[in-house]
Amino acid sequence: MSGHSHWATIRRKKGAADARKGAIFTRLAREIVMAAREGGGDADSNFRLVLAIEKARAGNMPKENIERAIKRGTGDDKDGAVYEEITYEGFGPHGVAFMLDCVTDNRNRAVAEIRHLLSRSGGNMAEAGAVGWQFSRNSYFSFPASQLSFDKAFELAVDAGAEDVAEDGENIEIVGPVEAFKKISDALKKADVTPDDAGLRMISKQDMELPVDQTLSVLRVIESLEELDDVANVFHNLKISDEALAALEAE
Repeated sequence: MSGHSHWATIRRKKGAADARKGAIFTRLAREIVMAAREGGGDADSNFRLVLAIEKARAGNMPKENIERAIKRGTGDDKDGAVYEEITYEGFGPHGVAFMLDCVTDNRNRAVAEIRHLLSRSGGNMAEAGAVGWQFSRNSYFSFPASQLSFDKAFELAVDAGAEDVAEDGENIEIVGPVEAFKKISDALKKADVTPDDAGLRMISKQDMELPVDQTLSVLRVIESLEELDDVANVFHNLKISDEALAALEAE
């Protein structure tokens, strides 16, 4: 996990999310569309849809936008683009590995923009499987440590099937197998914990540590990738050190 939640906290404090709220709403809507298309528009029987809606609400997405996205996914609203999900693999500067989850209505545009950005930063696209073996897909939760003590969070998480619980001072992170997501989510809800981040994510099996200046350059590339409209999630194997976080916060 290596400082990922702390990095996200710093970015929220800097207001980076608010600067691109329109793009964020577009991305959240696409996730809802795909969830509704895959499992239907009934949140009671479609856990992926529940997750997408919760994420949208956490991003302050208006209720009418959420409802419109569900209708597009179920086919009740015929207007709008047709999306597909694709995962691309690649390398960023200094050999950092990237897994990029995309939701796009134009595969050619998505891959061209990603390839251009990686190439410009000294990286490159990779063949399927060249990077993926370095990651595993897991359930992931992050919430402020003020909401629950680490000991209680550890006990709750382990009982729910989690594999790892960590604290970085400000946040507590829980990682578990994909199939434990609902059980962990329900346990947190019962404990009145509201995660800042919850979902299925690719977590690296072995992180790469770089000098501070190189770490910052990679983080800027990650931010640029995340700003692409077609990119839903960027996963990487970069270890974000305390020194890099301090330098980032001072910028």
